[in-house]
Amino acid sequence: MSQSVDLTLSRSGVSPLPICRLAWPSPYALVVWSVFTLLPLLATLGYALASSWGATLLPDGLTLKWFWELWSTPRFQWAFARSMLVTVGALVLSLVLVVPVAFLAHTRYPRLDAWMSGLILVPFAVPPVVSSVGLLQLYAGGPLPLVGTPWILMFTYVTIALPFVYRAIANSLRTIDVRSLMEAAQLLGATPFKAFFLVILPNIRVGVQVAVFLSFSFLIGEFVFANMLVGTRFETLQVYLNNMRGSSGHFTSALVITLFLFTLLLTWLGNRQAGHAITKGANP
Repeated sequence: MSQSVDLTLSRSGVSPLPICRLAWPSPYALVVWSVFTLLPLLATLGYALASSWGATLLPDGLTLKWFWELWSTPRFQWAFARSMLVTVGALVLSLVLVVPVAFLAHTRYPRLDAWMSGLILVPFAVPPVVSSVGLLQLYAGGPLPLVGTPWILMFTYVTIALPFVYRAIANSLRTIDVRSLMEAAQLLGATPFKAFFLVILPNIRVGVQVAVFLSFSFLIGEFVFANMLVGTRFETLQVYLNNMRGSSGHFTSALVITLFLFTLLLTWLGNRQAGHAITKGANP
């Protein structure tokens, strides 16, 4: 018969402190996760590494040929470069627009924070297909014919990254005493702009990194806006994957695994930075 014992640490005059326990997932959750997540990934990885795989249970051999062919394809390289260009540009523009707004909302205009909290939910309230149709009608002609150019995709990605960027930076600003830091820096002779860039920004560096990593991992895999707004005129990674779905299954599997590992790495980096921020806040 198994027994559960709660261990506590106590000292004289100090209340006992419970020891934190790790919650293990249930067997049912492990089975569901393995069947719907792990097995498809392993099958795709096996097909990407297989030299040939026909009617047998296991592949005939293993090779890195398909990954080499993928990374040596100029079309894939250009699609990767385009995705990086649009995503990085959208993130830089998002930081330039959101960081000052979050700072002003936290220090001078508290009502602005309530407006921003509602505004950042708009991209999730409107389906991407509906937004794409509206953008096509608005920017297909007229004074700003942006459809088919990377600019419309970059500006659209800014709205998608807005919730991640604003919330991460706003949470970082709440963990520090912004007013005291600004006043101390100005007493030492710094201008408000200099105090913001040299004092406030370094203190919210972790929040900025979390916003960048999580937004990047989300934007690099975006397909609906990229396919409807620019399509093959500015082929990104997801559009390239869609256009190559009729080619060799081994080649497509290598592409899927590459995108998955790239996104997984960025998500892990974002979660790691968030974990460091939580640990730092708990142990000042």
